[in-house]
Amino acid sequence: MKTASVSKLKASLSSYLAFVQAGEEIVVTDRGKPIAKLAPIGLDQLTVSQRLLSLEKTGLFKIGRGQLPKDFWERPRPKDPEDTVLLALLQDREEGL
Repeated sequence: MKTASVSKLKASLSSYLAFVQAGEEIVVTDRGKPIAKLAPIGLDQLTVSQRLLSLEKTGLFKIGRGQLPKDFWERPRPKDPEDTVLLALLQDREEGL
């Protein structure tokens, strides 16, 4: 968890908000004493597991927070000539996963 004095927070608000948007919490201090905490809205209500959040913090992937690009459905699909993805999906469904 990061800490920031009121003066540092005022001077670099955008960069601190970027940390919050990425899932970090920031403790705001005034003369060395904690007075507030900045945290993402609904962080405790996310259905994403803590494991996924920790992976996102390491930069391994990014949890989607927006819309798909407008041309998403027109983009070429990856090749899967042996239907391995479809077979894995059907197997998961049969196993009740």
